[in-house]
Amino acid sequence: MISETTQALTLLELNSLVKDTLELGMPEAYWVQAELSEARINNGHCYVEFVEKDRRGNGLVAKARGIIWRNVFSILKPTFERATGQLFTAGIKVLVQVNVVFHELYGYSLNVTDIDPSYTMGDMARKRQEILRQLQADGVLELNKELAMPLLPKRIAVISSATAAGYGDFSNQLTNNAGGFYFHAELFAAIMQGDGVEQSILQALDRIYAREHEFDVVVIIRGGGATSDLTGFDTYPLAAAVAQFPLPVITGIGHERDDTVLDMVSHTRVKTPTAAAEYLIGKMQDVADALADLSQRLYQGATYLLTSNRERLLRLQTRIPTRAMQRITGHKLYLMNARFNISKVAMMQVASKKQQLPLIRQQVNQSSKQFIEKKRHQLILIQQKVTDATPEKLLARGYSITLKDGKIVKDASLLKPGDELVTKLKQGETISIVK
Repeated sequence: MISETTQALTLLELNSLVKDTLELGMPEAYWVQAELSEARINNGHCYVEFVEKDRRGNGLVAKARGIIWRNVFSILKPTFERATGQLFTAGIKVLVQVNVVFHELYGYSLNVTDIDPSYTMGDMARKRQEILRQLQADGVLELNKELAMPLLPKRIAVISSATAAGYGDFSNQLTNNAGGFYFHAELFAAIMQGDGVEQSILQALDRIYAREHEFDVVVIIRGGGATSDLTGFDTYPLAAAVAQFPLPVITGIGHERDDTVLDMVSHTRVKTPTAAAEYLIGKMQDVADALADLSQRLYQGATYLLTSNRERLLRLQTRIPTRAMQRITGHKLYLMNARFNISKVAMMQVASKKQQLPLIRQQVNQSSKQFIEKKRHQLILIQQKVTDATPEKLLARGYSITLKDGKIVKDASLLKPGDELVTKLKQGETISIVK
């Protein structure tokens, strides 16, 4: 019990005393490090709750309410989000300048007057590095990068929002490519911004994994949108799933300022969805150029072979009359030297031989022509075989070439139901499924 001389305070009087004491004792503004556990906007004002967690556990060791008045919040929010690429939302760590206030009715709170974006950026970078260190320790950081990119990446599993402009740009670029290359792209729709990004993309990856043999690559694209929506791509579960995925993953998330963790673990990172399409088209063009080069080299080799043999035959043709005349002249000299030493019978034999000389000459010339004609015919046959062996000639005669996964099918027993076959004809190609 209080004495009669002691005067009791009303609650308002006590709270006013606390307010006066705080204002006198803490008149300055203070920079405070804390985590946002709540950020709620009402009539332009932002009502927040600051917390601090135990470093050795996850329990709270401090908590305080705060407010950012509308005139301040309208400036701080866009500045913070442009600088950090991060929404001003619950779950982030901030460095804020506050004034300590106490209201007789609403109690203790912190009036926020400024925010330092560099503190939050440093915390985000630290979290990325922690994820990368964990992936490195798990031995999976470079796994997807080590996969071989297929020579013909034609079958593409696309993870994107079905309504995203970036997905439309990607599809148009593939369909209308200048090389006329055929691509099969299948969309696995996912949420590409907001809280559901991680889980939605993981589910899409699971659906693709169930049909892994049907695709060559995975493309994750996101066109447009604020860079502040990129936090969903900086999570350990999503990064680990992409790093360990059995198909090469290409990311074109549509931002240039920073790489997300997802970009760092993917096989290939490009800036935009259009760039992802150009990358795939470029791979196809590389193979087309290599095939054109091989075709040209084959043609040049065959032409060189034919020309060399033709020149050799011409040289032989030139030498034959000379050799024949040398033989004939040799016979004449022999006869002249032996003329004075032979009998009348021998002279008669010599005369007979002289009579045979025109016939011999005729036979030699005829044999030479036959030899040359035979070699020329052989050259024509070789040239015809080389020409008939070209793919264009085979297709023109009604033959076709059947491909599976970009490779020529030579044995039907190696096929199985569900395999997709591409049959090339003289004009165009067809796609069929093995039943």
